[in-house]
Amino acid sequence: MNNQTRGLVIAGTQSGVGKTIITLGLISALRRRGLTVQPFKVGPDFIDPGHHTRAAGSISRNLDGWMLSQDTNLALFRRHAAASQVAVVEGVMGLFDGYDGLSEAGSTAQMAKWLGLPVLLVVDARSLARSAGALVHGFAAYDPDLALAGVIFNRIGSPTHLHYLCQALSQLDGVKCFGGLPREGELAIPERHLGLFTVEDHPLDASRLARLADFLEENLDLDGVLAALPVLSFPQETMVANASPLTQHPLAPAPRPLAPGPSTVRLGVARDPAFCFYYEENLELLGQFGAELVPFSPLTDRELPANLHGVYLGGGYPELYAAQLAANAGMRRSLAAQAAAGLPIYAECGGLMYLSREIEDLEDRRHPMAGVLPLRVRMLPKLKALGYREITLAGPGLLGPTGTKARGHEFHYSEIAGELGDLPRLYRITARQGQEAAPEGYAVNNVLASYVHLHFGSNPEVARHLVESCRVYKKNLQGERGILVASSQ
Repeated sequence: MNNQTRGLVIAGTQSGVGKTIITLGLISALRRRGLTVQPFKVGPDFIDPGHHTRAAGSISRNLDGWMLSQDTNLALFRRHAAASQVAVVEGVMGLFDGYDGLSEAGSTAQMAKWLGLPVLLVVDARSLARSAGALVHGFAAYDPDLALAGVIFNRIGSPTHLHYLCQALSQLDGVKCFGGLPREGELAIPERHLGLFTVEDHPLDASRLARLADFLEENLDLDGVLAALPVLSFPQETMVANASPLTQHPLAPAPRPLAPGPSTVRLGVARDPAFCFYYEENLELLGQFGAELVPFSPLTDRELPANLHGVYLGGGYPELYAAQLAANAGMRRSLAAQAAAGLPIYAECGGLMYLSREIEDLEDRRHPMAGVLPLRVRMLPKLKALGYREITLAGPGLLGPTGTKARGHEFHYSEIAGELGDLPRLYRITARQGQEAAPEGYAVNNVLASYVHLHFGSNPEVARHLVESCRVYKKNLQGERGILVASSQ
């Protein structure tokens, strides 16, 4: 291959067919051949992109047909894929699964068509033989506008089993079989309640990635896969190094100019195994609007970093580290004191849990948290909420004026226990068009916390307003210090 960019989408007939392991193996095999690979993930997932990043040596990017506009997705893809030789896009759920059962919104199929990429379909071959032909025929014929590069069978029982499967596909016109992968439990990444183990808790070292690459090279026709990929063309503006791919969206008004350099603010970002769910575009937008991102660990740091003008507490697994978080009383006190003093704090899901009074685990043990929010969080043995969300601000706050809209998703196994009383709720949340808006988005002082993970690319203005809230805090803080200095003289 030359330096032209080629690309494909790895999709499944359903969730759990092995898309992620195959994606990681393909990325590793391509890199071993000396190719530069840019990974992407369709959907709101945080965990798979972390593994992609480790395998590719390049930050994986989320693409989403519901949270983000078509133009934003195209700009994101083109900007990052243009610097690679192969763009590998891992799909979400089944190929045609998305926002609902009527449209393709948010589906892998929609994204493949937007990007102009062929689909490599992964089929779980357990308990299948000739029926695989009927299954694949249905996927190939369901949407004639979708290009199917071919099929990979996963979890085959034997070479004879694969022979039967290939015979079944031979009756279909234009559908290639690129091979089959035997059942191999040792290479799988273990799962827990929010999905696969994160890269922080289950690191993919070089030896494991090499084994994955070997596994695919030995069982699949990777030369055939590469030969089936189209060469992509990109508009000239794609190559502008400092262009933002997230400058406009239907939910957002025209973005305002960035503030000048001297008004840069220090925004603390919780980054450790307990708080690791962040969209890279969220962080980049905050930086573009003037935030210096300062990482810290609620698990191990004894207090917040010095001279912060705001804090961003993302999601993750605080419930798995509840005892360690509770034991770090210094950080809990530091965060509570700064919140009481008016420090802007924006928290999502796991961040909300950490700001609560306590987390009650599945063994009924209660772990004290920061106590910024007057509520208690209780873990549940089954899923509490899952799905896309659109939020509208019912009043002015950290993320913008009344009426500001943004999109995101919700996915958690916990709930708020007890009555909320008169705790202000700044969000009005809708999960489906036409549904009545539900109040959420808990606001105390300069704190805003929610179970919803927002993608700032759905409305970059929310990132600008968050940074501006930090800037106002910084200005007020400097004013107070000036008064104190003057009075002491």
